[in-house]
Amino acid sequence: MKFSKLQSTGNDFVIIDARKNKRDWTRLARAICRRHFGIGADGLILVLPSKIADIGMRIFNADGSEAEACGNGLRCLVRYAISKGVINKEISEAVIETISGLRKAKIITSIGNKTSIQVSMGKPEFDPIKIPIVTVPGRGNLLDINMMTDYPVTVSDLQLSLTFVAMGNPHAIHFQMQPVSEFPLCNVGPMVENNKLFPNRTNFEVARIIDHNSIEVRVWERGVGETLSCGSGACAVAVASLVLHKTSNPVLIKLPGGILEVDWNGIGEVLLSGPAEIVFDGEWLD
Repeated sequence: MKFSKLQSTGNDFVIIDARKNKRDWTRLARAICRRHFGIGADGLILVLPSKIADIGMRIFNADGSEAEACGNGLRCLVRYAISKGVINKEISEAVIETISGLRKAKIITSIGNKTSIQVSMGKPEFDPIKIPIVTVPGRGNLLDINMMTDYPVTVSDLQLSLTFVAMGNPHAIHFQMQPVSEFPLCNVGPMVENNKLFPNRTNFEVARIIDHNSIEVRVWERGVGETLSCGSGACAVAVASLVLHKTSNPVLIKLPGGILEVDWNGIGEVLLSGPAEIVFDGEWLD
C-alpha cells in the first residue's frame, strides 16, 4: 500500500489514497503512527471520493480514534492531492468534505516543495452542548454559555483558568503570564484531556500572549499527546484571545514546530494559513 508522509510546522501525517482501499483504519492508524515500529506520525489521513466536493477526508489520531477536524492535516491533504494529481494541479482553490462539514482551501504560494495553503476552518462554536462540556459527571448538568471563558479547573493541585471553544473538535485553552516552556504539559495534559468535564475528551492548549499580534502556544492533542503544532488548536487559541480582547486580528501562533497565521473577523469562518510539505513517499507492507 503506497503512502506519503507530510508535515506542517512539525505536525506530521501519513496520507493514503483510500478511494479504492478498504481497511480496518483504526488498527492501521495505531500501527502506522508508531514512532519506532511504524512510519511514525501524529495521524493517518485518508483521501476519499466525494459527491459534493473536490475530495473527501478522514483523519485518525495515533491512538486510532477518529478526529473531527485538523487544520494542519487539511492543508497537508490538499498539498498531497495536488502533488499526486488527485485534484487538478492548475487550480488554486479546492473544497474538501470532512465529517465536520465542507472546508475551502486556497494555495497562497508554491515554490518547490514549500507550499503555503490557507484553509477555512468553519465558525467557532461556544455552545456547551455542542462542544460538549458537563459540570457534574454523569448528570448532564451543562455549563451556562456565559461561563465558557476563564472557567476555573483544578488539576493536580494546579489552578487552571480555561476557555472553551470548538473548532469542529473540542478545545480548552489556558492563558498564563509565564513562558509556555515552563508549563508541565506532559503531566497536566493527559489529566485535562480526560477530565470528566469533557465527555468526548478534549484538546488542551497552554498559551502566553507575546503582543497584540502574536501568541506562543503548546498543545496537548486528544488521542496523540504533545505535538509540535496543531492547526485547530491554533485557531481555538486565536479565537479565545480575540473573544477575551487579548489580541487583535490577524494573529500569529508561535508553536514549537513553527508559525501559523489565524484570521477571524469575529463573525464568519476562521482562516488558517501555513506551510505544508511532502517529506517522503513509501510503501507499507502488510
